[in-house]
Amino acid sequence: MNKAAFTLIELIIVIFIISLTSALILPNLWGTSERAVKSEAKRIGNTLRYVYDEAIGKKKIYLVKINLDKDSWEFESENESRNFTMKDNVMFKDIIVPSLGEISFGEVILKFGPMGSEEPVLIHLMKDEAEYTVTFNHINGRAKVHEGYKL
Repeated sequence: MNKAAFTLIELIIVIFIISLTSALILPNLWGTSERAVKSEAKRIGNTLRYVYDEAIGKKKIYLVKINLDKDSWEFESENESRNFTMKDNVMFKDIIVPSLGEISFGEVILKFGPMGSEEPVLIHLMKDEAEYTVTFNHINGRAKVHEGYKL
């Protein structure tokens, strides 16, 4: 008798391979909103650090313009200018600057001079249920990214 069937060992091996593949691929599909927001928060933090260092190092004035309506930001000086747009539908939720308060629409302009930034800044980003906060320290030029809405 010639039987065309799978043995138990063959089925176990196939199930193991499918399980292993699923375990490696599926976590990358979940949490894409969170990864997108965290990635954008890091880009903004890196931009703020860069502008802070350049303004102090070159003794020049830099302006960082954040447009909450268009979900974009840019920086400019006499010799340099760059524009950025949020990726993957990440949005600005609001920005908190001590002299301006909490801003949730329009444009915010941050000034960086030879002594650094004038004020600390909190920038809140969101996509779907994921939220991240960029905290910029105006004294030492460090930017930190925090999960959630932090004050």
